Amino acid sequence: MERVVVTGIGLVTPVGLDRESTFQALLEGRSGVGPITLFDTTGFRVKIAGEVKGFDAAAHISVKKRKEMDRFTEFAVVAAKEALADSGLPLETDEDREETGCFIGVGLGGLHSLEKTKETLLEKGPGRISPYSIPSIIANLAAGQVSMLNGLKGPSYCNTSACSSGAHAIGEAFEWIRRGKVRAMVAGGAEATVTPVGIGGFEAMMALSKRNDEPTRASRPFDKGRDGFVSGEGAGVLVLESLTSALKRGAKIYCEITGYGASSDAHHLTQPAPRGEGAQRAMRMALRDAGIDASAIGYVNAHGTSTPVGDIAETQAIEAIFGSHAHNGLWVSSTKSMMGHLLGAAGAVESAICALAIATGRIPPTINLDDPDPACTLDYVPHTARERQLDHALNNSFGFGGTNCSLLFSRVVR
Repeated sequence: MERVVVTGIGLVTPVGLDRESTFQALLEGRSGVGPITLFDTTGFRVKIAGEVKGFDAAAHISVKKRKEMDRFTEFAVVAAKEALADSGLPLETDEDREETGCFIGVGLGGLHSLEKTKETLLEKGPGRISPYSIPSIIANLAAGQVSMLNGLKGPSYCNTSACSSGAHAIGEAFEWIRRGKVRAMVAGGAEATVTPVGIGGFEAMMALSKRNDEPTRASRPFDKGRDGFVSGEGAGVLVLESLTSALKRGAKIYCEITGYGASSDAHHLTQPAPRGEGAQRAMRMALRDAGIDASAIGYVNAHGTSTPVGDIAETQAIEAIFGSHAHNGLWVSSTKSMMGHLLGAAGAVESAICALAIATGRIPPTINLDDPDPACTLDYVPHTARERQLDHALNNSFGFGGTNCSLLFSRVVR
């Protein structure tokens, strides 16, 4: 089977509009959470989110194409543009384009467009609905637009698995290349649900933090005072390529993807299985897939959403899988403490962080961890970034419906 490497990274997040600014902000422990500006929050109990600030789609996408796109698709297109430029992946010939596909995971799709279309329907009638309303709403148009704009003629589809969507997209792209069915894939996740329906729906579930007066301190994974997650938006896109192809063209390589695990809790609509049993199976599968012992992992980018039940279940799952190593040398951090929870984009953005951590030897912290929950006893890299040469890093992504995904990234050894 083919070995698969990461040769390009593109990011659009609440802490930065590109790869470098995002990673630097995370290393500095800067929060991107603040008061919601995308809509009027009067009447809402939750008034904070991780918005992408200063984003200018017009600088990257033509007016004509933007009419076809929701905000989540714009994020995906811009992140993919950066990732492809970073990779230098050749797309000049028919063979190049036919050997490259695109998987972009999305959790909810075009809520901005859906809500706008409903308003038009009620206020002006069905005759005034835009012909672009459906293409802008449906989730697979992130992958579709990226494919069309870049001439990618390989497989193109959307993985929708709640908060695991972006991670599953990368895992499936990894499988396509590993089996030799394509040479390269543009893969990741995108989401833009900071809307009245998005915030109102999660608010109704009592899932969100209500720390409105301290937005930068609201997302606090593994802290005793956590009261829910903070909704965020953005996109993360990776260019994955066979090692053979990357070496042949002399590409820069961030890391190798060596393991992919996926499982289902088959337990509850929103709550994790006891002791993170499903998460355990996903991590165990990724380790077995890579042929790597748990003791070799130096860093875990945790799902770490800042929810009372979820953080404990993930901690218990990590302890079960890593044994004594969980408390003796393993570093775990949640970058959601700075960006909030990017839902369908989270797993992709956090996969990019794992790749950058391996490439640079720098590990972002968990901020706001002032009073650790007694049930959360791992080394969560509190407050301050650290440096360490990483041979292997694991990324966890879990979602409503009990879906779990773990991806293992490794330093390339030739």
